Amino acid sequence: MKIRKAVLSDVPGIAKVHVDSWRTTYTNIIPDDYIQKLSYEKREQLWNGVIPKGNVFVAENDAGKIVGFSDGGAERSGKYKEFDGELNSIYILQEYQGLGIGTLLVKSVVNELKKLGMKSMIVIVLENNSSRLFYDRLGGKKIDTLEIEFAGKKLKELVYGWKDIHTLFP
Repeated sequence: MKIRKAVLSDVPGIAKVHVDSWRTTYTNIIPDDYIQKLSYEKREQLWNGVIPKGNVFVAENDAGKIVGFSDGGAERSGKYKEFDGELNSIYILQEYQGLGIGTLLVKSVVNELKKLGMKSMIVIVLENNSSRLFYDRLGGKKIDTLEIEFAGKKLKELVYGWKDIHTLFP
């Protein structure tokens, strides 16, 4: 498995992982009609804009296929003043989950946040997403619960925080 910084030529692979992961992870959490409308093309547009500005990392299998990605940067909401960084997203194809790829992808984002002088980090995850347990295993502490409306459905999000990312991967 190879983890590296994403480049624009990775956009189709990232978009495929993004859409396919949503379809396996969020079925029965997010309304089906929303999931069915997801398209690779729209996600490609999104990532074409994010990659040049952001800290996006990809996981490639031995055949060079993108099987996961992560991205992060400054805390986006401004609501969590004691946290300066944020893990914005991490998605891994279902068949590659549980192999340690997620840890490597988070570590890549954390190392980039450290280079930017950031000392702490949050991540926001849907409460009904069983992958939230991954953040517990990484030592994240639940700092908030948010109620949102997504595609006409009320959902809860959990905010996990790490006050010192230097202790995450010493």
